[in-house]
Parts: sequence; structure tokens; C-alpha cells
Amino acid sequence: MSTYQNPYMMFDGITPEEFAFLQQATASLDENQQRYFMNVYYGKRRNPQDLMLATLLGFVGAAGVQRFMTDQIGMGLLYFFTAGFCFIGTIIDLINYKAIANEYNQKMAFESFNMAKMTN
Repeated sequence: MSTYQNPYMMFDGITPEEFAFLQQATASLDENQQRYFMNVYYGKRRNPQDLMLATLLGFVGAAGVQRFMTDQIGMGLLYFFTAGFCFIGTIIDLINYKAIANEYNQKMAFESFNMAKMTN
């Protein structure tokens, strides 16, 4: 399939789970609503590789950046002041960075979908 037929493929680092979720979630939107959804979602989405790099910053003194990026301010502060739970939380986030990104992106897709449904 070409990129024109699957506009979701333009997202950097898109996972198969995210791709399937987006296709299913936006199936009921008309063309204008899908275009609006894409514009809104593109601005809110987080690339899993960016989260992995932010997590790696936790090993050099900036623990919790990945949590701030996913709007988990409380966890970000906790990671920052405890050096990523003495690096244990940072290691766990490094292993689970794709799941953290997918969870955040699904929330943003739901939010973007609701915004798109309100447009006509």
C-alpha cells in the first residue's frame, strides 16, 4: 500500500499496534474529519524512539524526562528527585518505552478523535 492510501504511515516510528488502533478508531470519520484528526493527532503524538532517548537521559542526570513528555508530571518529578528510583525505574521505562508511548498515543488519539467528531 502506498503512503497516500495509508496516511498513518507518515508518522515516524509508528508501531503495528498504533497503526491498527488508528485505522479502527478513525473508520467512522468522513474525509474532512480524518484530515482534521491527522493534523491534531500529529501535533500531540510521541515517537517511541524519542521516548527511548529521553529515558536514556536518566542515566546522565536528567531522570524523568520521558514522564514529562507523556504528561505524567508527578511521576516525572518523582523520577527527577530520586534519580529514577535509583535507576530501577529508568531501566524499567527503558524496557517498556514502546508501551509507554502506545498508552500515551492512544489517549491522544481518543482526544483527537473526539475533537474531529465535533467538526463538520
